[in-house]
Amino acid sequence: DKATDPSIPEENWECIQRFCDRVNADTEGPLLALRLLAHKIQSPQEREALHALTVLEMCVNNCGDRFHSEIAKFRFLNELIKVLSPKFYGTWSSEKVKLRVTEVIFSWTVWFPQEVKIRDAYQMLKKQGIVKEDPKLPEDKILPLPSLRPQNSIFDTDEEKSKLLARLLRSSHPKDLQAANHLIQSVVREEQEKSAQVSRRVNTISEVSENVKHMDQLLENYRRQELSPADQETLQTLFQRCEKLRPLLFRLASEAVADDEVLGEILQAHDKLTQVLGRYRQVVSCQ
Repeated sequence: DKATDPSIPEENWECIQRFCDRVNADTEGPLLALRLLAHKIQSPQEREALHALTVLEMCVNNCGDRFHSEIAKFRFLNELIKVLSPKFYGTWSSEKVKLRVTEVIFSWTVWFPQEVKIRDAYQMLKKQGIVKEDPKLPEDKILPLPSLRPQNSIFDTDEEKSKLLARLLRSSHPKDLQAANHLIQSVVREEQEKSAQVSRRVNTISEVSENVKHMDQLLENYRRQELSPADQETLQTLFQRCEKLRPLLFRLASEAVADDEVLGEILQAHDKLTQVLGRYRQVVSCQ
């Protein structure tokens, strides 16, 4: 009650930390805490609901795997969804509270990608039009500890950043927490860009492989003069697409110069692409 007291305009960080300590000390702490927090988050008093959401996020930061296991269950996710859904409390919940709840669920999809139920709940909200677009997380947004992310996070390899973040998160001062979140936000963007690069590389190399295979089959039939007009058109389309894939491979190679294995994979795909384009020009010009 003290941690979510609506008569207090600012967060009571001391009470919030004591609440987290109680959650950690009790075997049933995570389950009981989430029942209490769900009730407070659904409060018709905006400030009480917002305070409760801050407590929830601090618990995610400080209360470990048992707490994370509980927030990832539909039992609790449904309580958050009720705040957004017009079938439940969405008609009278304030826009500020609904935005904050959306930010909370979205941030969990980023930081706990292995939790399928969280992702499914968020996608359901988007499918139903309750969430129109992914929110842009504010700079002072309290996010889960990066150490809870999958392995190979930047924080796993950058000891200096990891120590700085740990020091900031141990602080009870709002400015330090804000600085921690600036750091987390920058790392999130960096990791998301790395993830996007990997996705682009995998998809491009896969497309090259499929196109080369398909072109080889069509070129063999072309040699035998067994290609239908429709297949001839397909062959020409594949040729044009493969021509456009070449600069993409060059760009991917420039991004991967520091990784010999990845660079080798890209260059191998480029060689296959070059060979099939050469075969196309040779076969088609000979006919």
